[in-house]
Amino acid sequence: MIKQALLGEFLHEAENTRKILKAIPDSALDWKPSEKNWTTAQLASHIAEVYNWYESTFNLNVFDMGTYQYDKGDISKAENIVAKFEENVAKAQKVLENSDETTYFNEWKMEMNGNAIFPLTQRIQVIRGFLYNHLYHHRGELVVYLRSTGNKVPGLYGPTADDKM
Repeated sequence: MIKQALLGEFLHEAENTRKILKAIPDSALDWKPSEKNWTTAQLASHIAEVYNWYESTFNLNVFDMGTYQYDKGDISKAENIVAKFEENVAKAQKVLENSDETTYFNEWKMEMNGNAIFPLTQRIQVIRGFLYNHLYHHRGELVVYLRSTGNKVPGLYGPTADDKM
C-alpha cells in the first residue's frame, strides 16, 4: 500500500514538474536572482537530476556523493533540460514500481568521502524528504524565477494568476 501511495503521488507530481519545466523559455535560462543563486538553467537541471537519485535511494543503503557522477547534458536550451527530465523520470518510475516495500524502513544514509551528509534515517523518510519534498521546494523556487523574468506560471494545484477565470 505504501508503494501505491508513493507511486500515485510520483505520477501526479511528475506531471506538475513537466509543466513547469516546459514553461521555461530559453531567454530565462541565464537569469538568477542573486550571485548566491543558481541560474534558471542550473535550477531546472537540478530538478531533473533529483529523479536520477531514485536508484541509489531505493536500492542502496549508502549513497556516496563522493563517487556519484551525473551528466546533466547541454543545459543551454530548455528543451534539453526537459529531455533529461523525461529520461530520468522514466527510470525513476521503474525503480519505484520495482521497489520492495519491505526495505522502506531499512536504515539509509548519504555520505561524501566517509563523512555523513544525511545520518542513518529510515529509507521512507528519505524518499519523502530527499526525493519528494526537496523537489517541491525547488519547483517553488522555479515559480519565483519564472515570475521574476516576466514569464507565465502554469497551474500546478489549480489556476494561477496567469489563468483567465
